[in-house]
Amino acid sequence: MDASHMKTCMPLLGGALLLALSNAVCAASSIDLTVKGLITPSACAPSLSSGGLVDHGKVAAKDLKLDHWTMLDNHTLQLAITCDAPTLLALKGIDNIGNAFDSRNSYGLGLVGDKKLGEYLLALSNAMADDAVISTIESVDNGLTWHESYPGDAWPVTSHASFGDRSSGSWAPSPVQQVTADLMVHTLIAPTAGMDLSTEVPINGSATLEVKYL
Repeated sequence: MDASHMKTCMPLLGGALLLALSNAVCAASSIDLTVKGLITPSACAPSLSSGGLVDHGKVAAKDLKLDHWTMLDNHTLQLAITCDAPTLLALKGIDNIGNAFDSRNSYGLGLVGDKKLGEYLLALSNAMADDAVISTIESVDNGLTWHESYPGDAWPVTSHASFGDRSSGSWAPSPVQQVTADLMVHTLIAPTAGMDLSTEVPINGSATLEVKYL
């Protein structure tokens, strides 16, 4: 190859390399965004008996344990969900207060000074869907997989709850139009050593139960 041909080839090679690098930089500097969803014609309305209120009344400080947890009376509310048509749904609990000792599984009751007052747990049982007994099921991965939850088992804050069966070989939600279930509320007060209970302290728990459409 003569010198004049080399002079022609080298600039072309350099330009091709520069173009390839430029394309690589552009590809790495951009990404696609996709917005998806599904508008469903069915709507579901949840409700709780007693207006969703669990009232323990006044609890004497001297009846609380210094070095052990104190369990207050368990309460059971009736949960009802009514949909316009058979609908695949799940329930998600949201802790509006926080300060639970186990934020994955339980809900908080607020603070006494800088100390956590206690927590409460929720459990679903005796579910009926469209006048038939149905199993309560639970998902820890946002609805990808499901397993049966047994009566009395705590419904973790981080889990979705639903109602279904394993007719397809694995547990999965079933379309439901009218669901009722017992919602058990277990309230516990933490060991009170170090808490200032010289004045009245409110038991301050608040949660939202949200219907998720699947």
